[in-house]
Amino acid sequence: MRALVYAAFGAAPQILDVPDPICPDDGVVIRVEATGLCRSDWHGWMGHDPSITVPHVPGHEFAGTISAIGTEVRGWRIGDRVTAPFVCACGVCPQCVVGDHQVCDAQEQPGFTYWGSFAELVMVPHAEINLILLPDGLGSVEAASLGCRFATAYRAIVFQGRLAAGDWLAVHGCGGVGLSAVMIAVAKGARVIAIDPSEAACRAALELGAEVALRGVSQDVVAEVHELTLGGAHVSIDAFGSVPTCVNSIRSLRKRGRHIQVGLMLAGDSAPAVPMDLVVAHELEIRGSHGMAAHDYRTMLAEIAAGTLDPARLVDRTVSLHDAPAALMAMDRPTVAPGMTIIRPAAQETL
Repeated sequence: MRALVYAAFGAAPQILDVPDPICPDDGVVIRVEATGLCRSDWHGWMGHDPSITVPHVPGHEFAGTISAIGTEVRGWRIGDRVTAPFVCACGVCPQCVVGDHQVCDAQEQPGFTYWGSFAELVMVPHAEINLILLPDGLGSVEAASLGCRFATAYRAIVFQGRLAAGDWLAVHGCGGVGLSAVMIAVAKGARVIAIDPSEAACRAALELGAEVALRGVSQDVVAEVHELTLGGAHVSIDAFGSVPTCVNSIRSLRKRGRHIQVGLMLAGDSAPAVPMDLVVAHELEIRGSHGMAAHDYRTMLAEIAAGTLDPARLVDRTVSLHDAPAALMAMDRPTVAPGMTIIRPAAQETL
């Protein structure tokens, strides 16, 4: 199969012919129709994730059709259109037993712990736990946006943030996760303030229903959020993952507000100085949000099918596998165009 491969961290990736993935007895192999390019992939390429060894194939959010099925897998057929969470759970550890597959003790992650979906084929272990059947009306490009950013934002807003109609949500960082959070929050009847240094990202957030968009990551945005909301946001999400966005998100909250950390805090941003004085005095709640278990996709997919949520609006562009190396390496630059980039491994040219 063809795949994007990097031989060393930070080295220019190449498109190479590599061996097809082996199908485990309890897993499947998926022919990739679309796969999302995420900032987490950039972090991995830069060597910020200790689970990655080189040479490596990134990619962890994908959609496609089953091309091979393990001997122990029941209930699935060759040709089924599927996706999977980026956390592939084992199904038997103490976390999985209580339904918390997204923090599985023995989790595997395509594109991190094993070769991922920037390829024509990708493997999914423990298929009966991790596969999600795609509705007929959901295209592969839109489905590929769900596995990391949209599903993560959905769980962060709905389950972790417990956002209610009329609540104020501050979204710090309006890339794929942040814009997903804006869309989901607006659909829930919340009032949204979007914060991003990019004019294009702010404009996209407003188009998705944010009431206000603030440019910048300085302390000034904290004061503006408090002024606009008459006391601070009920829920604030760091969708980017940096010391300034994390701290600003916490400081943007009203008393008893909830901060949700979604953006990865890696390398020099891994240990921010959290304002614990405010956390204690204002009884703030701080939570992480790490993807979403396959069994929780049902509600989200129902809202997509009903038209309440439309992830297709968040896809900015699609590119071929040939164009993917340049797109990956460019992710360290300021956002020029908001939204998600989706790779089509079967495509030969940029669409």
